[in-house]
Amino acid sequence: MARFKENDLPKSKLNASTLSKAVQIFKYADTHKWKFYVGLVFLLLTGGTALAFPMLLGMLVDCVTNKDLVKAQNIALGLMVILLLQSVFSFFRLSLFINFTENTLANIRLALYSNLIKLPMTFFSQKRVGELNSRISSDITQIQDTLTTTIAEFLRQFILIIGGIIFLATISLKLTLMMLCIVPVVAVAAVIFGRFIRKFSKSVQDQVAESQVIVEETMQGISNVKAFANEWYEIARYRGKINEVVKLAIKGGIYRGYFASFIIFCLFGAIVVVVWYGVILCIDGEIKGIGELISFVLYSTFIGASFGGIAELYAQIQKAVGATERVFELLDEVPEKINATQNHSKEKIKGNVTFTNVGFSYPSRPEIQVLKGVSFTAKFGQKIAIVGPSGAGKSTISSLLLRFYDIDKGEILIDDTNIYDFDLENLRGNMSIVPQDVILFGGSIRENIAYGKPDATEEEILIAAKQANALDFVNGFPEKFDTLVGERGIKLSGGQRQRIAIARALLKNPSILILDEATSSLDSESEKQVQEALENLMKGRTSIIIAHRLSTIRSADAILVLNDGKIAEKGTHKELLEIENGIYKNLSSLQFSEY
Repeated sequence: MARFKENDLPKSKLNASTLSKAVQIFKYADTHKWKFYVGLVFLLLTGGTALAFPMLLGMLVDCVTNKDLVKAQNIALGLMVILLLQSVFSFFRLSLFINFTENTLANIRLALYSNLIKLPMTFFSQKRVGELNSRISSDITQIQDTLTTTIAEFLRQFILIIGGIIFLATISLKLTLMMLCIVPVVAVAAVIFGRFIRKFSKSVQDQVAESQVIVEETMQGISNVKAFANEWYEIARYRGKINEVVKLAIKGGIYRGYFASFIIFCLFGAIVVVVWYGVILCIDGEIKGIGELISFVLYSTFIGASFGGIAELYAQIQKAVGATERVFELLDEVPEKINATQNHSKEKIKGNVTFTNVGFSYPSRPEIQVLKGVSFTAKFGQKIAIVGPSGAGKSTISSLLLRFYDIDKGEILIDDTNIYDFDLENLRGNMSIVPQDVILFGGSIRENIAYGKPDATEEEILIAAKQANALDFVNGFPEKFDTLVGERGIKLSGGQRQRIAIARALLKNPSILILDEATSSLDSESEKQVQEALENLMKGRTSIIIAHRLSTIRSADAILVLNDGKIAEKGTHKELLEIENGIYKNLSSLQFSEY
């Protein structure tokens, strides 16, 4: 599965177009918008109190020169009040922004998941689900961090820069101009240098991770290492990677040394220059007292730190805007028309199926025609088997019946009604599929069986399990129906998973049943039990059986032999065996000669 880190997220240029898209996020705030706006007010108050701090501290120092103890006490008290106010304002700012963000993101997550799960199969056939999941996770996290802290911090730093420059200009315009020529430039240079150091450190971490991969591989495949007597080879491989890590880390250490020297000499040197020039102006009388000089130095430090921080924050906002764009790209994908509520009436269909001259190509491979003029009829209660070599288009027929994809030409009718005239949920509600590779959800056996009918009673679940030949093995577990199946049903055998899937299909009571090579990967004992369960399942409904093992379809009412996207042969098992040099006869001869 592809994994994404925050540093891997692409940035988006900030302009009117991207910002207008980013602002759309507020429509998901619902009734929580006011918290963001009130939070901004507290942010302004936090910035204002922060700007008052250096000025009052300078006035406090001036009390030494004036020997005014009463004034010093009042100013000290004022400073404590400002610190208290700033603490209160910061608390409300943070709590309001977090409250706003979590509620907004909860709505976005729900909207995103609801839209994704309703997207057509064409979307998922062109996207890697693992990568999609990782991307959504990274993008949502980026938006969360930005709404919670980055925007607020960016605005706070901006307030400190503008407010600080204004306060500095009132103290000394000359010193302000000099400070702006030195401190911000050095601060930004320090940020750029620091970012380079971080990137270099990341490359060292990546090399260490690669060395760990060697350890993991050799430990997992230790039997192969031992069998080929390759211990010394693996040690040499690991030594080579470790040496690369050492070289890179030493080089990184040199760069960090340069960075430390830069900070000590340039950044602190810039402060020394500003203080030195301030002392000169103070001696010349252009700055009134030591207190104003201290205020100036503090404001300069604030501005320098803010210039350094705001560049990084701007980059984070760019990433968040890009993340927002990608989230809205997924939200803008057009979903299938599915009812908004779970409780909808299901109109029962009989189950007569007709394919008339159906042609189809997958959207991801439009140049390859998978089905070429396929025509057949499956009447209610019939068993229609579809066989043929791999890639002939057998599973495609089941996908088209379920309307996972739209056909390119021809017509599919169910009960003499075009398949596209049915409500999609009603259509699929009347069908069940038992695939070759059954995927169970990570809950209990009961929950997995009930997936075919979420409101099923305990008795209905029990009957379905019994008819699917699953009751004996379920009762063999200590927790019985409460047994957890594990991720994708990993705690159950293949035959057990198949019988749970059959029980699920039985509970749904479909009119049309699709069996997609349901027994091809099972051993003989499991196949026998599953086949018995399938016979129960196929009674009284139309069955489309996609088969690999021909022994399972001898009793089918009709067998369609697909070859190169066309129906090459059609008939019963006996009729097809009578075709000289027929595809089915050859397949049958090959399979039965293996046993």
